[in-house]
Amino acid sequence: MEISGASDALVIPDWPAPAQVRALVTTRRLPGNSLPPFDAFNLGLRSGEGEAVVRSNRALLVRALGLPSAPCWLHQVHGNHVVVFERAPGTNDEEQQADAATTHTPGVVLAILTADCIPILLCARDGSEIGAAHAGWPGLSAGVIEACVGRMRAQPANLVAWLGPAIGPGSYEVGDEVRAAFLAFDAAAAEAFSPTRPGHWLCDLYTLARQRLAALGVTQVHGGGFDVRADERFYSYRRDGRLSGRFASLIWLDPRR
Repeated sequence: MEISGASDALVIPDWPAPAQVRALVTTRRLPGNSLPPFDAFNLGLRSGEGEAVVRSNRALLVRALGLPSAPCWLHQVHGNHVVVFERAPGTNDEEQQADAATTHTPGVVLAILTADCIPILLCARDGSEIGAAHAGWPGLSAGVIEACVGRMRAQPANLVAWLGPAIGPGSYEVGDEVRAAFLAFDAAAAEAFSPTRPGHWLCDLYTLARQRLAALGVTQVHGGGFDVRADERFYSYRRDGRLSGRFASLIWLDPRR
């Protein structure tokens, strides 16, 4: 698989991360093995596509990108549990049920799968540690950002965050119950909701994530501005329906530095 220079097949975060921190986001335009409607590079085991095809794409990802190890894939459940990975997974390791992960071990690749939710990447400013979180509205309201930052050794003021491709504020309509869940935590969350029809609101997940990070003391926040529902490089559950694939946001510490 040739990906060198393929700017539309991979997204490289634009953030002031240290040189030893490597990160990227896959897209459906990578030449994988998935057939319609998952074409072509679905990485989600619970997306509805056959397991063998997804695992072949995952193996292809490691080889094509020259990753230092197989990613630490999670069984994401829209919660706030965090796994600290001390080593790369073995060939028989099961996916751990969690929605965030951290590591300080070079060569361990953290992975977040999404199709509307925000993948949030974190790193210490000195390059000693990284984290990653899966943040849809249930996880955001349940405190997945707070949990992930809380498991990192670095102080929040010494962290840099990047908000990856997610559904945009003009494409994400939610009900009253979603707005109420955030306002119960912080009245300032009202800024992230715009009324549409009765009982429904457009929701800006990026604003909600930035508010949560700021409250923790994470002031260096980059990224955002994507809308996966409108951008066909990415999978979107809201656009594609039940049979939607998943793309991955990866982050690791380069073991060669």
